[in-house]
Amino acid sequence: MTDQHLNTKLFRSMHTGEGPLVLVNAWDVASARIAEAAGAPAIATTSAGVAWSLGAPDGDALGRDLAVDLIARIVAAVSVPVTADIESGFGVTPEEVRATVSRVVAAGAAGVNIEDALHTGPASLRDVDDQCARLAAARAAADDAGLPLYINARIDTFLRGVGGVDETVARATAFLAAGADGVFVPGVSDPATIATLVKAVSAPVNVLAGPGAPSVAELAELGVARVSLGSSVAESAYAVVRRATEEAQGAGTYTTLTDALDYASLNALMRH
Repeated sequence: MTDQHLNTKLFRSMHTGEGPLVLVNAWDVASARIAEAAGAPAIATTSAGVAWSLGAPDGDALGRDLAVDLIARIVAAVSVPVTADIESGFGVTPEEVRATVSRVVAAGAAGVNIEDALHTGPASLRDVDDQCARLAAARAAADDAGLPLYINARIDTFLRGVGGVDETVARATAFLAAGADGVFVPGVSDPATIATLVKAVSAPVNVLAGPGAPSVAELAELGVARVSLGSSVAESAYAVVRRATEEAQGAGTYTTLTDALDYASLNALMRH
C-alpha cells in the first residue's frame, strides 16, 4: 500500500474520532509546514488563500494548472495527509471535474472539498442534479485511481443566505448519495442549528469556525466531526502586511513585527 493510500485511510479515520478534526487552512508551502510543525494532524488548503497568493481572486478564477501545482508542492512538503479545496472543481462540466480530481489525486491529495456555489449567472447555488453529477464524477476519478479519496461536499446555503436547515439537509442527502463522504456547511454558528444539522445528516459534518463561533470543545459537544478555519488565517497574515506597511510609512515604527516568527526557525522549516 502506497504512502498516499495510508494517508488517505488515516485522513478518513480522523472524521470518526472522539473529537473533531481541527484544520487550520494553509495556502502555501510555508504555512503548511508551520501548521504541521505546530501539531496539525492534517493540512487543508484554503482556495481563497491559494488564489490570493497566486494573484487571482477566489471564486473559480484561478487556473487549474496553478491550483494543482500548489497542491503537489504542499503534499511534497509535509508528511501528514493533505486535503485540497478545489472550489467547484475547476471545470464547467462533470467530465472536467473528473479530470481535475484525477490530477489532484495524482498530486498526492487524500481529500478534496467541492462547493455547490455558483459565481456566474443569477443563481447562487448550483442545481442539485448538476452538483450530484459533479460529485459522482469526482468519485469516479478517485475510483479510477483505486484511492478512497475523502470527498467533502460544501453546501453554501447558509453562507449565501439562500436556504435553511431543510434545504441544507436535502442537499446533503443527495450529495452523499452521489459519492460524497461528508458535508461542509460554512456560515452557520448557532449551536442549536449546528446540532440539528448534525442529527439530520448521516455523515460527518464540517463547520467553519473563527472569532464569535463556538469553541472546538463546544462544537465537539454538538457532534461536529470537522472544524475548519478557512481563509481567516491567510486574511490575518495579510492584515499584518497592511498594518506593518501603514506603520512604517506613517509613524515610522515597527511594533507590528514584534511577534514575528524568527528567520532561523522559518528557514529551518524549509529544510524539512
